[in-house]
Amino acid sequence: MGIFYEEVKERMIRYARINTQSARFTGTWPTTERQFDLARLLGAELREIGASDVYLDPVHCVVYGKIPATVEVSSTSPVGFIAHMDTAPDASGENVRPWVLENYDGSDIVLNPEKGIVMRAADYPVLSNYIGQDLILTDGTTLLGGDDKASIAAIMTMASYYCAHPEIPHGLICLAFTPDEEVGGLAHTLDLTRFGSPVAYTLDGDHLGWYEDETFNASGALLRIRGRSVHTGTAKGIMINAADIASAFMQMLPPHEKPQFTEKKEGFYHVVSCNATCEEAEVYLIVRDFDRDAFERREAYLAECVDALNAQYGPGTATIEITEQYRNMKEVLRNHPALVANLKRAISDVGLVPVCEPFRGGTDGAALSFRGLPCPNLSAGYENAHGRFEFVPIQSMEKNVEILLRLCSIFAGTAV
Repeated sequence: MGIFYEEVKERMIRYARINTQSARFTGTWPTTERQFDLARLLGAELREIGASDVYLDPVHCVVYGKIPATVEVSSTSPVGFIAHMDTAPDASGENVRPWVLENYDGSDIVLNPEKGIVMRAADYPVLSNYIGQDLILTDGTTLLGGDDKASIAAIMTMASYYCAHPEIPHGLICLAFTPDEEVGGLAHTLDLTRFGSPVAYTLDGDHLGWYEDETFNASGALLRIRGRSVHTGTAKGIMINAADIASAFMQMLPPHEKPQFTEKKEGFYHVVSCNATCEEAEVYLIVRDFDRDAFERREAYLAECVDALNAQYGPGTATIEITEQYRNMKEVLRNHPALVANLKRAISDVGLVPVCEPFRGGTDGAALSFRGLPCPNLSAGYENAHGRFEFVPIQSMEKNVEILLRLCSIFAGTAV
């Protein structure tokens, strides 16, 4: 066990027990008040370890803190780290019961003997990468919340270590913990002035040692359909069934341009939800593509579909609202090559092989990059996120602490 083993383990378990699920379509930010429960705890812990400028935004639920420089500021570059506090609404986050399986042997894992819930190694081949390691798991009835609490545990452990060892040289380190990443919050309430660093890294994602400097372009689209209901006995020539029209729209989407049929840099349409009656229907979908031109063609195609529906069923039957979510961070980060170079060096320096693939998703860093805070992403090291079979290898969190420390030394100019 390394020097950070117990601390990252205890932090991850402590944070996981707090329900911080965000929610879609609430119209409020944060989308759930329960995210403040973790925010208040993190604020208190930052003060306890000796961080400076600790602040919890009482409206927007963003936690800020700084680790002051221990070397001449003029000779260093500030660096920031950002992680999100919310967990996904895709599986329950209520009453999470984390537990530790030590020295995993590669076999099936019984998560819940009473309910017969088993994580089968054959279904999750990634488990074979962690034989001999110690895994934090759930009881199979909830998600774990390693996305993104594994990152918070690593960042807080790094911060605690620096505060306890002021003799270690480093520059200004700026921290922020944000809400609602899982539902498109995109750190839009992060105050860049208060944050205090001109560059940063988010920590979010699967697989230890992976990093991202390229994401999808992304939009969300809400299709609304207005039907006409009438008694079925006298419906001929009168009824306009909104549920049928919603189905027709979904059939217009290219059948193989969906997440389950695409990989690497292939884009897609994904229907997230459909709520329909005869009288009215709503279809919510997301649009993704790495290439900006191809992405804009996808958005244009949705408008063409709506025009076709209105031509068939009558003007005003269908309307669509397309909302930008984030853009490909590569457009910004290609102008800041040192950020990625430093990250690759830090990963290599702790004995890992850096792996970069275009991220088939987005991070808060994508939106922050376009707001003027260049922000590559370092993986948090969790696995099977957003589901009941999520797990976090403790050794991965330990290694991420080492990566963060090394990255800070590189920015301070003290790495050798």
